[in-house]
This record gives sequence, C-alpha cells and structure tokens, in this order.
Amino acid sequence: MAVELSPELIELETRAWEEIQAGQLSTETAEQVHAAVVAHAEQTGQDRLAVEMALKKRVRHPE
Repeated sequence: MAVELSPELIELETRAWEEIQAGQLSTETAEQVHAAVVAHAEQTGQDRLAVEMALKKRVRHPE
C-alpha cells in the first residue's frame, strides 16, 4: 500500500533537506518536520516510520 503524503509534509521536508545540504539545519526545522510526520501518521492511520521513509525518499531521491 502506498504511503500518502500531504503537500505540507513535502514542503517541510524540502526545506529541511535544503538546510541539511547547506549545513544549516536548525533544531526548529527538524522538530517541525518530526511533529508533522507524527501528526500525519496518527491522522491517517499510517505507520510513522513508513511515512518518514516515504517522505525522505520522495524529497531526497525523486527519480
């Protein structure tokens, strides 16, 4: 079953990935992504780890 990702999650992870690549990931951004992933997983009944893995794959390896 495919993991559902919201545009908001993708936007947050994209910002975090850009900060990581620039060597400037802030604690605030990391916490925002984590909280959004947890909330999304709970709201949709999906496994948190599956959501996080799918999100990272989508943003960091879009091919």
